[in-house]
Amino acid sequence: MRKFLILAAIATAFASPTFAANSQQNVMKSCNTSATGKKGDERKAFMKSCLSDGRKAQQEKMKICNVDATGKKGDERKAFMSQCLSKG
Repeated sequence: MRKFLILAAIATAFASPTFAANSQQNVMKSCNTSATGKKGDERKAFMKSCLSDGRKAQQEKMKICNVDATGKKGDERKAFMSQCLSKG
């Protein structure tokens, strides 16, 4: 039960619509810029690959920031995670 509560708390913290929208928007924007000049099936395949890679990179960033945030709680953790995840 304790593990469930911890996982639920972590999921809630990272499932904020603002975080999800901003990170996905950034990935989409970057891929869209890179796809300039591609059309049709070539563009579709490129975007699928690029968006998948972007999500993987964001997940890795999340893992690293989460480890670095060990010991931080509440507003301090939220501020740290926000700053850590926004680093380019």
